[in-house]
Amino acid sequence: MTLYQTTFENFNKNYIGSATMAVIGQSCLGAAAAMYILSHGTSVGQMLQLAVIVMACILANTSILAQMKHKVVFNFILTSILLSILFIIVNNFIL
Repeated sequence: MTLYQTTFENFNKNYIGSATMAVIGQSCLGAAAAMYILSHGTSVGQMLQLAVIVMACILANTSILAQMKHKVVFNFILTSILLSILFIIVNNFIL
């Protein structure tokens, strides 16, 4: 079984607790990514990065509140987390 499938099964089994922790965790990670993005100024590129990370976090939180299918929620959360980590790395080490 893959890591993705195992993690999804754990998420699905404890959906209420996992979704609650995911809202807190991915929102904080998104806020950190926004901080790193804005620490390099407010150019068009930075604003585009900020828009992407804000939309990813909003989609993840909205999917939980809208009670979408658990797999959709899980995928939005993963996408939000991966984008946040990517933007933190790009803006902390590369730029």
